[in-house]
Amino acid sequence: MAVNLQKGQKVDLRKSDGSTLRHVMVGLGWDEAEKSGGGGFLSGLFGGKKTHNIDCDASVFVCRNGRLTDSDDVVYFGNLTHSSGAIKHMGDNLTGAGEGDDEEIYVDLDKLPGSCDKIIFVVNIYKSKERGQHFGIIRNAFIRICDNDTHEELCRYNLSENYDGMTAMVFGEIYSRNGQWRFNAIGQPTTDNSITELSRKFM
Repeated sequence: MAVNLQKGQKVDLRKSDGSTLRHVMVGLGWDEAEKSGGGGFLSGLFGGKKTHNIDCDASVFVCRNGRLTDSDDVVYFGNLTHSSGAIKHMGDNLTGAGEGDDEEIYVDLDKLPGSCDKIIFVVNIYKSKERGQHFGIIRNAFIRICDNDTHEELCRYNLSENYDGMTAMVFGEIYSRNGQWRFNAIGQPTTDNSITELSRKFM
C-alpha cells in the first residue's frame, strides 16, 4: 500500500520488495474549485456548476550540489526533456479538469548525472496576477510517486492547508542521501508569478 505522507515527512524511495528504485513516475494533480454564485435553475439547465479555468504549470528544478545552477536544468512545458534524458515532462494541462494526474513527469534515476543530487517539483499558476487566481481556489492538490516499472504507487502527499493568495507551490523533492534516493513532502506555498521568479529561490 502507498504511504500517505504528512507535510515535511521524508521516506526512502524503494520498490515494495525493498530493492532499488530506478524508474519513477511523479504525478501531480489538482481540481478547479467551483465558482461562488452562478448556480440555480439556469446553471443546472446549461451544464451544471461553473468552475474556475486554472492553468497550473508543473516544472522540475534539477539541482547540482543542492542548487539550481543552469537554466537547462529547468524542465517545464517549454523544455520537456532534460539534456541527460533522465527526466521527461509529458506536457501541460491547461485547466485541471479530469480525474487523476493532471501532469506526469518520468524520472530515470540511473541516467541522472552524478552531480545532480536533488530534483524539486513545483507548480505555478500561469498569469496568476493578471487572472486574479491563487491556490485558495484550487482543491484536491496532490503529488504522488510511483514505481514506473510496476505502476505501483509508493507514496502520496495531499496538500490540505489554506493557500489563499498563494500563486505557486513547492510540492516536494527527490534527493540523494548517502547513496539512497528519498522523497520529501514539502508543500511550501509562495507568491511567485512565474517559473522564472520561482526558480530564483533555488539558485
